[in-house]
Amino acid sequence: MTTELRRLRNYIGGEFKDAADGRTTDVVNPATGEVYATAPLSGQADVDAAMAAAAAAFPGWRDTTPSERQKALLKIADAFEVRADELVAAESENTGKPLGLTASEELPPMVDQIRFFAGAARLLEGRSAGEYMDGMTSIIRREPVGVCAQVAPWNYPMMMAVWKFAPAIAAGNTVVLKPSDTTPASTVLMAEIIDSILPKGVFNVVCGDRETGKAMVEHATPAMASITGSVRAGMQVAESASKDVKRVHLELGGKAPVVVFEDADIAKAVEDIAVAGYFNAGQDCTAATRVLVHESVHDEFVAALAKAAADTKTGAPDDEDVLYGPLNNPNQLAQVAGFIDRLPAHAKVEAGGHRVGDKGYFYAPTVVSGLKQDDEIVQNEVFGPVITVQSFADEAQALEYANGVEYALASSVWTKDHARAMRMSKHLDFGCVWINTHIPLVAEMPHGGFKKSGYGKDLSAYGFEDYTRIKHVMTSLDG
Repeated sequence: MTTELRRLRNYIGGEFKDAADGRTTDVVNPATGEVYATAPLSGQADVDAAMAAAAAAFPGWRDTTPSERQKALLKIADAFEVRADELVAAESENTGKPLGLTASEELPPMVDQIRFFAGAARLLEGRSAGEYMDGMTSIIRREPVGVCAQVAPWNYPMMMAVWKFAPAIAAGNTVVLKPSDTTPASTVLMAEIIDSILPKGVFNVVCGDRETGKAMVEHATPAMASITGSVRAGMQVAESASKDVKRVHLELGGKAPVVVFEDADIAKAVEDIAVAGYFNAGQDCTAATRVLVHESVHDEFVAALAKAAADTKTGAPDDEDVLYGPLNNPNQLAQVAGFIDRLPAHAKVEAGGHRVGDKGYFYAPTVVSGLKQDDEIVQNEVFGPVITVQSFADEAQALEYANGVEYALASSVWTKDHARAMRMSKHLDFGCVWINTHIPLVAEMPHGGFKKSGYGKDLSAYGFEDYTRIKHVMTSLDG
């Protein structure tokens, strides 16, 4: 008996469409390794159509009042809440994530973030109008940039789609959004929900692979390209966008240092770091995966963390006891396993270090100790349920090790010494520093990094402003 595959389609100009040339790609449930749907493998014709629809819709959406855009976004948030079970089911099938955790930890923040940007639409800021030159009055206008080409990743397909479209639409832009080729289902469902709320062409979804994303970024229509993805992908986008001077927003990789001093509450630190390292199978660019521990408590910490890893469970989406599901795809499973297989002789696997089962792409919660600063697994993003541990002698060495990577997205410090925490937060070269916690995010505060972690901010008023341009208007008082 054959089960009929679900058929996902692009959403362009208010209509659901197959790829113009009929090409499709299989969509696999990573918890089972089985194909459950097909999605369009969109080409240039599809990208052209989506960009034309977004461009046609832009003047009308640009000229709506902030209150009208706010109302639309609030309706979207309400509609997402009403259809929460469907969105969670689609996301879980997309990613293999636990149903319960997706419902409690991802959907509520998503809805809250949409509502935040709905409010931000009415709070555009600029310098006060005034006479900065005799006889002349100057005012500042904040305007939408235009059509935005947006590429979302596979680790949080649903939430990252919100981080893309909500600020762009709130600011008066129109959007062409491409989900990852491995996780298009929840984004297409979002389009179904949004269809009755936004004018046609304001929000468009084009499914496809890297070539589809490349065609979007290289297209002449968008004024801005925004991507959450790998450093390599971000560099390619920046290079491509430079050819016609597009504005670029990049949220790329991370290698977050977690600095644990000798006076920290070790039991609490271990508990919280294990969750922040293994949640979503470590497929989070802010994950607590690179721990630096003071040498005086190193052995105690490693033993406790290894036990926490052994007590952490991965498994099927409907299992209520699991913290995380599978890795997203077979390539990612191979990448994570490769890091462990290539460990140097001085490294020690304290827990995990192996695949779980032979169905789906599950990997055990893993702890690796005995590492040196220049080891591959310390320097490069694993993006899996692997926590590495190094020891340090003093605050200066902790900072040297923490900052000694090419990424600069997020970090955390664990200490009871307030002055030390403030010194560390000043000198840690990362876009976010948590103190005695790791990974909480709020819509009001910015998320984004430095160095090879990219530039531009998600969330907050700063993220909203990224989707606006500034115009100076000067008028003579002489008439």
